[in-house]
Amino acid sequence: MAKDYAIATQGVRAGTARSEFQEHSEALFLTSSFVFKNARQAAARFTGEDAGMVYTRYTNPTVSMFQDRLAALEGAESCVATASGMAAILATAMVHLRSGDHVVCSNAVFGATMQLFNAILGRFGIETTYVSPTKVEEWERAVRPNTKLFFLETPSNPLTEVSDIPALALVAKKAGALLAVDNVFCTPALQRPLELGADLVIHSATKYLDGQGRVIAGAVAGPKALVGDPMTTFLRTAGPTLSPFNAWVVLKGLETLELRMLAQSSAALELAAWLERHPKVARVHHPGLASHPQHELAKRQQRAAGPVLSFEVKGGRAAAWRVIDATRLISVTANLGDVKSTIIHPASTTHGRISPEARAAAGIGEGLVRLAVGLESLEDLKADLERGLEAE
Repeated sequence: MAKDYAIATQGVRAGTARSEFQEHSEALFLTSSFVFKNARQAAARFTGEDAGMVYTRYTNPTVSMFQDRLAALEGAESCVATASGMAAILATAMVHLRSGDHVVCSNAVFGATMQLFNAILGRFGIETTYVSPTKVEEWERAVRPNTKLFFLETPSNPLTEVSDIPALALVAKKAGALLAVDNVFCTPALQRPLELGADLVIHSATKYLDGQGRVIAGAVAGPKALVGDPMTTFLRTAGPTLSPFNAWVVLKGLETLELRMLAQSSAALELAAWLERHPKVARVHHPGLASHPQHELAKRQQRAAGPVLSFEVKGGRAAAWRVIDATRLISVTANLGDVKSTIIHPASTTHGRISPEARAAAGIGEGLVRLAVGLESLEDLKADLERGLEAE
């Protein structure tokens, strides 16, 4: 498909490969292996001389369609699908890092990401330094001769801090390190990190790429030399690959990606503005608000401010839990990216395994509530939140 097609068109059409039956909807290939015409073709497939399918652990037509479509959406040469978003981060680390290397990471990333860098990669001699996602000078100071990877989420989870991707790309390039950007909150419908200077884009496709909370999936996109060749080799050997069924589900989610992201972002901004005026709310974090510290940067980097916001309730944990417990419509769950709105208390759930000191450094207080806005009526969502905010 031509690269000049718009995001909406790419989301519906890119990567489609029809079988001899010429099906209109993408085919779901539920098979573990593929039959060869003869021994010569089998040998050629195993050596890579013939680019056809071999074994679903690393080659499958449905998975390939998902990879090709997401690559088109991100403007990437290559994309590799993984079993989850965390598997995508792990694959990135295992392919591009080795014992003795150093990582500079935002201190405002998903709690499980910190656990991966600290508790798992740390055991193999890979050290990680955490810095502010918004202070470029901290990234510059953290660089060492053995720094090989910069890793960040933007907007961040859960405070929606926005990192300056072009500025950090320059720092990473000077250091000889790769810049990997987790694009889960925006997706390529709102932000394309590769165009801003990133080397790799990470996705938990579980979230907005699927969009309806149905499956677990992940992906890494970027240049073929960094993604397609080395990561396919890793996945072939280690096995954290995406199932064809989950790939098919996310393919269908990509068809409505732009529509959902724009609609949910618009709703989130309106809800954020309403919460900002509420007397029981101390502060609201959403890049679409003029009060957000990186509001102007978000306007430059993103098409819209995104569907996720967080707000600090006056009264600490007890008040935050009261708001959450009073909801009748919004789902109390740690997942996000759904058309159903979700709500959670980050300090005791998604970021509960990291130290209190790390939470404090990341600005995650006891009164903080994260809200991922879906497609319900805004008036119904306001009424659901009002019940808890007014409770004593």
